[in-house]
Amino acid sequence: MSQASTLTQLHIGLGSFHRAHQAVYMQNLHEQGDTRWQIIGGNIRPDMLDTVAALKSQHGAYTLETVSPAGEHVYQYIECIKQIVDYDPQLEGLTAVAVDPNTRIISFTVTEAGYYLDANNDLDETFADLRSDLSGKTCSTLYGAMALLLEARRQQDAGAVTLMNCDNLRSNGTRFYAGFQQFLERQGKTELLAWVRANTRAPNGMVDRITPRPTPDVRERVLAATGRDDPAALMGESFIQWVLEDDFIAGRPEWEKAGVEMVEDVTPYEEAKIRLLNATHSCVAWAGTLRGYYFIHEDCTDPDVVQLAYDYVTNDAIPCLDTPEHPCPLDLAKYRDVVLERFANPNIQDANPRVVMDTYAKIPSMILPTIRDCLAAGRSAASVSMLPALFLAFLQRQQRGEIPYEYHDQSMTAESARTICTSDDPVKAYVAERLLFDDIAGDERLLAEMRGAYERVQQFIEKKR
Repeated sequence: MSQASTLTQLHIGLGSFHRAHQAVYMQNLHEQGDTRWQIIGGNIRPDMLDTVAALKSQHGAYTLETVSPAGEHVYQYIECIKQIVDYDPQLEGLTAVAVDPNTRIISFTVTEAGYYLDANNDLDETFADLRSDLSGKTCSTLYGAMALLLEARRQQDAGAVTLMNCDNLRSNGTRFYAGFQQFLERQGKTELLAWVRANTRAPNGMVDRITPRPTPDVRERVLAATGRDDPAALMGESFIQWVLEDDFIAGRPEWEKAGVEMVEDVTPYEEAKIRLLNATHSCVAWAGTLRGYYFIHEDCTDPDVVQLAYDYVTNDAIPCLDTPEHPCPLDLAKYRDVVLERFANPNIQDANPRVVMDTYAKIPSMILPTIRDCLAAGRSAASVSMLPALFLAFLQRQQRGEIPYEYHDQSMTAESARTICTSDDPVKAYVAERLLFDDIAGDERLLAEMRGAYERVQQFIEKKR
């Protein structure tokens, strides 16, 4: 097939996860001889400039190292990203790709905090960059960028396009679509909103692969193993999974031939992943940091840390996901054990700072649903309450400058952290924070659970001493 007829997936967010996950599936199709689709990638903010420059110098190609729990290293050369778009504030480069009729999918990875949504899927305008985009002064958020790209596509009559969320967010397509339509409504862009509703789809998807930030030794190992000095090299675990709702308006690659699970409903898969993997990941990272560890696999050498994670999943998460009324199609106990085995992989070198970041977005999405379910059923929430209690202890140390690394949280405000940590009753102030606990903030049952959990966390911290 000629290059002119090649169909394009435009991807926003050239971070490690996209390059170790979605791009791998496209590469696998190419290696099977199916080159009907390509990826073109770029960023909507001036992020990762060195990596982007390295990718551009290599025409989008890079080396992925994967490592199994047994220590097996495999190297794959990824060449399916055929063009790297330079960043510019007006997004002219991305727009040029978006208006091409052969661009049929616009996908994105902007992290959980990049959606500015509360638990009701309403846009939260407390964020300055979102307000700036709503005013039309900038286009630095996903919504502002997408509005710009799709308005240009509409004016060029370039046809329908699927908007594919690849972030770690429950009901990710649905939530993005709700936020985007609200954004357009608040901007008064009625013509574009009508066009979006008629000419786009936003499928839900569940994505999974642990992908640490690349360190210099990855480049060294790639050079030793392949002979390629690759400044854009990265690594991830050998495990990979992508479950995707088959709802595309303008065609899609035959991803099922590359291992993607194309389904009608991703809900049971994403609930298992978010509650059993993502929430557990944060639990291990908070607890490990409080015990003085830096890497996730180090956390998992501590039986007390592992027990916290195991108890959370076994006592509270699984009973919420697998009920007589709604039995889960997955073997959740096996899923739990595989997750803990993956976390313990010493070859991944995944660091606590990466996993704990953006907790103010993670607690509402990953942990609060299990707390709600436990309270609604009248059950104890003792095990799941340990997770936010661990973060409270983490936050107190962070505010005192006692965390040995920089903590990044796009959703946390300085006022919120200060109010909680300077309160005479920090547990009560913490439970009252709507940014974290939304509609059950201040709930007396939650407060009672958190008081007990906070005491147990203090005992957990002291035991190390």
